[in-house]
Amino acid sequence: MKKIIDYINNKVLVRVVWLHSATVFTKIFAGFLTTKFIAIFIGAEGLALIGNLRNFLTSVQSFATLNLYNGIVKFIGEFKNDLTKLSKILSTVYYIGFVSMFSISLLCYFNSDFINDIIFSDRFNYGYVIKILAIALPFYALNMFSFSIMNGFAKYKFLMIINIIGQIMGLCVTLILIWQDKIDGALVSVVISPSLIFLITVVGIVNRRNFISHLKVSNIDFQLIKKLSPFSLMAIVSGFALPFVMIAIRNYIIKVEGMEAAGYWEAMNRISVYYLMFVNSIMTLYFLPRFQEIENKKEFRKEVFDFYKTMIPVFAMGLLAIYLLRTFIITLFLTDEFAHVEALFGWQLLGDLVKVLAVVIAYQFIAKKMLVHFIITELFLVVMLYVSSIYFIDLFGVKGANIAHFVSYVFYYIIILMIFGSSLFGILPDDDELIH
Repeated sequence: MKKIIDYINNKVLVRVVWLHSATVFTKIFAGFLTTKFIAIFIGAEGLALIGNLRNFLTSVQSFATLNLYNGIVKFIGEFKNDLTKLSKILSTVYYIGFVSMFSISLLCYFNSDFINDIIFSDRFNYGYVIKILAIALPFYALNMFSFSIMNGFAKYKFLMIINIIGQIMGLCVTLILIWQDKIDGALVSVVISPSLIFLITVVGIVNRRNFISHLKVSNIDFQLIKKLSPFSLMAIVSGFALPFVMIAIRNYIIKVEGMEAAGYWEAMNRISVYYLMFVNSIMTLYFLPRFQEIENKKEFRKEVFDFYKTMIPVFAMGLLAIYLLRTFIITLFLTDEFAHVEALFGWQLLGDLVKVLAVVIAYQFIAKKMLVHFIITELFLVVMLYVSSIYFIDLFGVKGANIAHFVSYVFYYIIILMIFGSSLFGILPDDDELIH
């Protein structure tokens, strides 16, 4: 354990880690209570519908923001003392994001019934929820814009406070809506909770700087759009493809095994998301910026294998503990109605272990803007996930989807190792070449 602590202290900015950790714990706590309420008041069938809506919302948010706001953080950090360039950055991202967000909102609002049939089927009539989503989406996009500005100016403490307050506010609204309106309340809470935090974020922007005066159409910089486009395209591919495949898999489980089985699968996915938050936090905080700095294969190899030697054994032991305590976790996290979820743990945990092994290397695609490699491997993963899920669900029922999760990431990992094989295992020359 000392080696892990030394690793974090030496390689990651401690202040940021602790601030981010507080946010992660808040998210997990909020997610735990939300899922518990859903399990008690709605049950497995409702959880399946909520899972589809969450996946759709993820896709819509990716399209609406184009991931441009992540670029703000980098460029504001570089040009925060240059008002001319800063104005161009803010204006470009704001107006391009506004056009994208407004277009997606209109499409969702006026095609709400069609979208309802896709994600819920024509057996349900939740078109009004899609319309609420369309109305709430602009506030989410504006929040992301404001949030990224403060992130770029390194307002870490304020960001932590906003995150925690926003999570608590969203949790309270969610629990009240579930308690009062059951499944309808839960669905509405899914689409409005991400936007509520804007009410807090906007106060921070107004009190700090008059950013509005910098938002001018004449300051739009098309060269900046070109620089940001690879990140946007990668975000759109991953933000669209995987959520819709998850919807397709869940709908197939509903068709073959029933709504309850789909709810069990969704419950397992939720548990997985929450324990993966810890590892994802470290990878996001450290590996993406670190890989952007690395200029040769030797450093890249060292960072990957350091992670494997220090973090993976601890993660694996954590997964083993989760597996051994799975009955207790289901009772605590869900209800006795979800006892069938116990059979899904093994394959899901194995798949998540392989996923982390692969993703830490795949961060290099984003860091070095390896757009073609990223898109090809991402599309391979989602196609493999869908095809193998259909195959294994037909053979083993709902557990087949978890088997497919493991199998898909094994093949994805193999491809990642093939792409970076020379960097990770090859003989390095004395004049180590740059990574491209």
